[in-house]
Amino acid sequence: MAGLTEAGAREALSAYRVHYAEHGALDSAVFPGVRGLLQRLSAAGVPLAVATSKPETQAVRILEHFGLAQYFEVIAGATDDESRSAKADVVAEALRRLTAADVGVGHAVMVGDRLYDVEGAAAHGLPTILVEWGYGSPAEAAGAIAVVHSTDQLSALLLG
Repeated sequence: MAGLTEAGAREALSAYRVHYAEHGALDSAVFPGVRGLLQRLSAAGVPLAVATSKPETQAVRILEHFGLAQYFEVIAGATDDESRSAKADVVAEALRRLTAADVGVGHAVMVGDRLYDVEGAAAHGLPTILVEWGYGSPAEAAGAIAVVHSTDQLSALLLG
């Protein structure tokens, strides 16, 4: 963070996380079509995992709040102590948990909206499909195998 010492940046991040946990985590909405897509993937037997840079405790809370946690075999995120915060480390943890649950990861694909998703997946040899309805920009598509504009397009790629 510009103009802050390392200690100041840690303090600011900590304050943000407290504020987000208390006020912002559930003040969001599920993107249109996502719930239906998750239902279709689940019905087709596609194992799903979350690998998010959000703190894992918050990711679980958000997914449970919106009734989406049930669709995921694994929900992996950053640790509260930041020992696992890099996207590649979060992806590694998700893959480790999937493997431990005897879920094959040989055909795994990252679906993400940021360059961090592309890079984190690439660190483990995974391709990424970039979605345009998230927080990224078209400039972040470099390295993605596809860019989709809708959940219908994503469904077609994932389910054929």
